[in-house]
Amino acid sequence: MRVLKFGGTSLSNANQFIHVANILEKNAQEEKIAAVLSAPAMITNNLISVINHTLNGSSVLEHIHNIETIFNTLLKDIAHIQSGFNYITLNLILEQEFIHLKNLLHGISLLKFCPDNVNANIICLGEKLSIILMEELLNARNLQITVINPVDNLVAQGKEYLASMVNIEESARRIKNIPISHLDIMLMAGFTAGNDQGELVALGRNGSDYSAAILAACLGASRCEIWTDVDGIYTCDPHQVPNAKLLNSLSYQEAMELSYFGAKILHPRTILPIAQFHIPCLIKNVFKPNAPGTLIGPINNDTTNIVKGITYLNDMVMLNISGPGMKGMIGMAARVFSAMSKAICSVVLITQSSSEYSISFCVPYQELSKACAALNEEFNLELKNGLLEPIDIIQDLAIISVVGDGMRTQLGLSNKLFGALARANINIIAIAQGSSERSISVVVKNNIAAMGIRVAHQMLFSTDRLIEVFIIGSGGVGTALIEQIRRQRHWLKNKHIDLRVCGIINSRMMCIDINGIDLNRWESSLNKNCESCNLKKLIEIIKENHLLNPVVVDCTSSIDVVNCYVDFLLNGCHVITPNKQANTGSMEQYRMLRDIVIKSRKKFLYDTNVGAGLPVIENLQNLLNAGDKLISFSGILSGSLSFIFGKLDEGLSLSAATLLAQKKGYTEPDPRDDLSGIDVARKLLILAREVGYELELNDIQVDPVIPHNFISKNDTDNFLKKLSLLDNVIFDKYQRAYKLGHVLRYVGNIQEGRCCVKIESINNNHPLFRVKDGENALAFFTRYYQPIPLVLRGYGAGNNVTAAGVFADLLRTLS
Repeated sequence: MRVLKFGGTSLSNANQFIHVANILEKNAQEEKIAAVLSAPAMITNNLISVINHTLNGSSVLEHIHNIETIFNTLLKDIAHIQSGFNYITLNLILEQEFIHLKNLLHGISLLKFCPDNVNANIICLGEKLSIILMEELLNARNLQITVINPVDNLVAQGKEYLASMVNIEESARRIKNIPISHLDIMLMAGFTAGNDQGELVALGRNGSDYSAAILAACLGASRCEIWTDVDGIYTCDPHQVPNAKLLNSLSYQEAMELSYFGAKILHPRTILPIAQFHIPCLIKNVFKPNAPGTLIGPINNDTTNIVKGITYLNDMVMLNISGPGMKGMIGMAARVFSAMSKAICSVVLITQSSSEYSISFCVPYQELSKACAALNEEFNLELKNGLLEPIDIIQDLAIISVVGDGMRTQLGLSNKLFGALARANINIIAIAQGSSERSISVVVKNNIAAMGIRVAHQMLFSTDRLIEVFIIGSGGVGTALIEQIRRQRHWLKNKHIDLRVCGIINSRMMCIDINGIDLNRWESSLNKNCESCNLKKLIEIIKENHLLNPVVVDCTSSIDVVNCYVDFLLNGCHVITPNKQANTGSMEQYRMLRDIVIKSRKKFLYDTNVGAGLPVIENLQNLLNAGDKLISFSGILSGSLSFIFGKLDEGLSLSAATLLAQKKGYTEPDPRDDLSGIDVARKLLILAREVGYELELNDIQVDPVIPHNFISKNDTDNFLKKLSLLDNVIFDKYQRAYKLGHVLRYVGNIQEGRCCVKIESINNNHPLFRVKDGENALAFFTRYYQPIPLVLRGYGAGNNVTAAGVFADLLRTLS
């Protein structure tokens, strides 16, 4: 004997009714079955709205019309599909039921009040009509049907009309007295029972699942099956976490914990009877009847995951009772929770300080006022006499719970959870763990609960570490970076790194896809599926989607983008940039940005500011962190000037070498930007600030390659034509150096806090002597590295090299 439950979206149209009938017919051929049906989708919500609108004096004609339309459409469509379906008789039954509904609503409008027993009769109408339709549909197929009337046979306890519990022992006795043929398919309306006066009562929302569990217990079923519109129970709500994993099985205890803390597949009351009578419960997808589903049973045979699920409850409130009167006073906790019980308040989570100074607990927001009233009444004297402090209330909270039987034996799991939340800058307000060690719950602010769930799920269930990249600037460096990521994605995936480019933005447009842009056709996507560039909107998109590890990469030279760094950091993004402007502005801005980095706990990475792909900044920071100290620095910091001065060694003139460097793409579009020495000065300023010197750009002594009057000419082409006028000046300098066995190099120096950039004549013992052809070389003389310096050398210019450096910084966001 099996009990199958269907409802909601699985009964929302005629084809789905037929599909459910097919499932019942097929299963009935295998063994004896009973089916519990709930109302079609949206019917119960509409019935509740009808009651509320009637009480408010509003018109309910539209709502009643919607309900009638749903059932009339079902009736007509089923009759059209299923031959032998008795449309005329059922149409008369529907008409009578809706006449009765309208009469009840008329009485409510006259009374301006809806008694609970009337309320129950109205909201259970959908289930009643589902059974009528299904009974006739199966009769039309010549199947033998027995309808179990839940009002007569499920015996409710107490006097509650809208959320009753069922007496299983008495209900089982009544059901066993029903004459049922071994060939019959049993049908029963869900959500419905009867009290000891024979009145209809409702079993509360999600009561149809509870009905199925009760019927399974009464019949001694071998299995209870809940057929829904999802494949089973997932590790997390798939709407919150798209990569949530389907679970093969759960223990009763795991299912109870998950449902108690908000998992929406099953209500906690549903699990009680199946656990009590050791009835396995299978969650199946009605639209994929051959899929395995999730099995809930006495023992969890799935050992793949130590943690089985992450769930949450939002709109919670924490009440904190504290004061000197708490310590050593026996019975204080009992009084607190007795008061909550009398006020019919649901206490969801409890935590107490080890000093016994306070007790904190959470209740749903809608129960806050009656909880406060109950506590103030219970502790009136203690509050008046100062033994207790005024009750502290923290609102807008959510509870995130991690559940799994295997957690009892798994060391370090709490550390992983708390570490994941900390890295996402999520503050934990309270922590609670059951004595069974089957669950850990944390209380956080409501507005960051979704992010907390995703972060926890990523840490506990995914072996992949995620990087969500937004690239601003689709020029040379940006395009090279996109291509490198495209080539390396599969390689990184094998290393369990999931690197997604979620946004590509240029000065005009932005293309956003939170799940990752197809990098094989990103240019067409940027041109077709895009919107105007708006960095403020980009921040809103990142916030709204609760991204786990968003990284903004600035591949522009724009000060406008730099001015958004603070907002990016404060809204949870790491920032990576080869753009030097953020680090070469005023010292005040420089300090402010570092303060924001500390406050946001996000990374600001700019290794490509100096040396492009060379790991200059990272190595310098590592030395300083290890206690080293810079004594002096000497370096060739410009790839374009490295190329130009290297060509002087080969006999080319300054103008010829500059034109060749421009042709090969080493220089800026206007070579004066390189020959002025300002770019080298900016890089030297970054290094000087990195080692602790508080300098401004105008503190750097700059001796340009060309005189200032050449720099100020506006026309680039005209400048290049006149550059040959300086060839003899530079040639004379080169000849003087050559006679000494020296070469000319454009060098940046730091010595005792003074910084300068200039042309230097250096001998063959100098570490920069052989540096040319676009290479950078940096010689650090430090406390640890002397007399032989630490030298970093390699190509320091070019889109691919710079992009590779940015790529390395991207991977550093994972550490």
